[in-house]
Amino acid sequence: MAIDHYKLLGRSGLRVSPLSLGTMTFGSDWGWGADGDEARRIFDLYVDRGGNFVDTSVNYTDGGAERLLGTFIGDKRDRIVLATKFTMARDPSNPNSGGNHRLNMVRSVEQSLAQLSTDRIDLLYLHAWDMTTRPDEVMRALDDLVRSGKVLYLGICNTSAWRVAQMQTLADIRGWSPFVALQIEYSLVERTVEHELLPAAAALGLGVLPWSPLGGGVLTGKYSLADVEDSREAAVSASRKGVIAASGHLNKRAIEISSEVKAVAEEANATPSRVALAWTLANPAVVSSIIGARTLGQAEDNLKALDLRLKSEQLDRLNRISEPSPVFPDRFTQRPLVQQLIFGGSAVERRE
Repeated sequence: MAIDHYKLLGRSGLRVSPLSLGTMTFGSDWGWGADGDEARRIFDLYVDRGGNFVDTSVNYTDGGAERLLGTFIGDKRDRIVLATKFTMARDPSNPNSGGNHRLNMVRSVEQSLAQLSTDRIDLLYLHAWDMTTRPDEVMRALDDLVRSGKVLYLGICNTSAWRVAQMQTLADIRGWSPFVALQIEYSLVERTVEHELLPAAAALGLGVLPWSPLGGGVLTGKYSLADVEDSREAAVSASRKGVIAASGHLNKRAIEISSEVKAVAEEANATPSRVALAWTLANPAVVSSIIGARTLGQAEDNLKALDLRLKSEQLDRLNRISEPSPVFPDRFTQRPLVQQLIFGGSAVERRE
């Protein structure tokens, strides 16, 4: 695998790199990101190696990430598949500055176009389901943006599988623009998406893009049991450790998984970060994993994950220690007794 061996994004014909450059770390406005000069070095490294898929959001570092990208891209614009997101509130005092409704969607896109200094967004994501807007309003408004030429492709993040399926079906029935990408948290410490979201993506023609494939940094091996913490803070922490604690990943089980990642890394003469990334890339549902480096050295190391092919025995060990508990209905229907009741004594080929 190589950064310039491009993959097709879901049901679309769009060609994207197997590692995406995430930019939530671009800008120091939140207290722990890369400053402008370091962010520029990371961007140049990624693009010079052949990477073409850059991920951002209207609200990352309070708009700073998009503004930096707008200055970095310059004459490289047509080489870059530029993805951004809407949903998150841009003005905490204005209730309509966040959400998935048409007003915020359109205003967010206008703000992103200005911050990015571009005339189009190649891939626009709904950032998270807002629990208020009707699906038909969302899909019709998204389709209008595509028809206007301001947006070319659509994706969705952080939304239940049944809701994604409802919205995709609605788009197909009405002849509106469909989703082609599903961005979800997926790593060795967050595998519950395997129950519903990954199968839904395969059935609906969505390319999967894992965010936080390093488990927020837990899988890099820099934390121990002494660091275990569960934070309920609502504000964005000024420290990276605080952000991870707020995500719920700084727990005993995650540290145990991290220890196995470190052991595999030592055997493979690699770093834990490369192992964690290589594990996500081994899943055929994954089109492109999103890397979010704060330093040039971290970016260099992440890109080397493409050179690592884990042995089947190593994958098995990582899968066993991180395996999520089964959930209903699979927990019930996959039991031998229920399989016998469904199929009787017949051997029948299964469809996933």
